[in-house]
Amino acid sequence: MKVILKQDVKGTGKKGDVLDVSDGFAKNFLLKKNLAEVASSTAVNVLNMQKEAEARRRAEEIAAIRETAKKMDKATVTVPIRCGENGKVFGSVTSKEIAARLTDLGYEVDKKKILLKEPIKQAGEYNVEIRFMEGVSCKIVVIVKPE
Repeated sequence: MKVILKQDVKGTGKKGDVLDVSDGFAKNFLLKKNLAEVASSTAVNVLNMQKEAEARRRAEEIAAIRETAKKMDKATVTVPIRCGENGKVFGSVTSKEIAARLTDLGYEVDKKKILLKEPIKQAGEYNVEIRFMEGVSCKIVVIVKPE
């Protein structure tokens, strides 16, 4: 019997898969627990249209992310930090502060996407990479200056 899975079923398949399973397994387990539906021609067509719509939406989303990365490339962010008389820095600059400064410039970036090996603890100029997704990243310049 051909069925379309409504949810992931361990050992059987993922949501949206069209499978050929035994009649007993389909009737007694998958259909009874509402994990699948019978793969009629209309159900298969609806599934295909949903997959196409999802693929188009994902392609548009990726294009928007690439455009944002292109705009942000080589952007400069200035972050003030408190320093003592001897030039000793109090605290550090983390990805959270950098994300806040990018938001002030009009770029919405999640702090988890900003790659810092360790927090910045000295005044100066730093190149920081922002990785939006696999294969899409940009580099910005972070200038840390004393207040």
